[in-house]
Amino acid sequence: MTQPLLSFEPVSTTAYDVACRDAVGWLRDLPAESVDLVVTDPAYESLEKHRAIGTTTRLKHSKASSNNWFTVFPNARFGELFDEVFRVLRRNAHFYLYCDAETMFVAKPEAERAGFRFWKPLVWDKRTIGMGYHYRARYEFILFFEKGKRRLNDLGIADVIAVPRVHRGYPAEKPPAVSEILIAQSSAPGDLVIDPFTGSGSVGVAALSLGRRFAGTDINPEAVRIARHRLGGTEPEGSAADLSSRDDTDAVPEADRPS
Repeated sequence: MTQPLLSFEPVSTTAYDVACRDAVGWLRDLPAESVDLVVTDPAYESLEKHRAIGTTTRLKHSKASSNNWFTVFPNARFGELFDEVFRVLRRNAHFYLYCDAETMFVAKPEAERAGFRFWKPLVWDKRTIGMGYHYRARYEFILFFEKGKRRLNDLGIADVIAVPRVHRGYPAEKPPAVSEILIAQSSAPGDLVIDPFTGSGSVGVAALSLGRRFAGTDINPEAVRIARHRLGGTEPEGSAADLSSRDDTDAVPEADRPS
């Protein structure tokens, strides 16, 4: 029997729910210690610097432009975000935060102040270089935090996760295969995984594929529309992102895939 998704009405009878709300406000309405795992990717403030100085052509206005899709989450709000993430997580649970190098130096001390133990930054190796022109990045950090003490499910997984990036129209989309590794490591079937910056729903795709429940929110109505359709097994019509143009299940090298 499917467990209820916290205290709010589900979008469908399946094990997921996606709201259209501010991340912190949504978290404040969740019961304390009701969530098993948090995996999320805020639109971090350093993106504004790249918008301002034009270090990437991807950030110009276009159908795939993050100017149209992202409402940047300012560094000044990390404190209240991490306080709420800590509150809603059960004891002995993990929290993963996708971020760039600049944001890591802001996020780590704020999360530790909220009560988290910082283990290490994981590295998502995207296999190909990205945008910009000063040593163009081919990786992104995933900060690994812990509340209490919880053992990873497989101690043989490396701290570098090599999965190709995806290009399907939604800017900065994360391949579900990356989040699958995090979810498999830090939760069990039936657990509730949440993402307060849902975007196109890739964390939800990963969670549902592994038999977890999923709840998330995004402040952008178009992102919510795409995520709901994607998690429901259909694609939105007339979307700026052609999410059906590629397979969700980007292959993870066998050596990197959790057992």
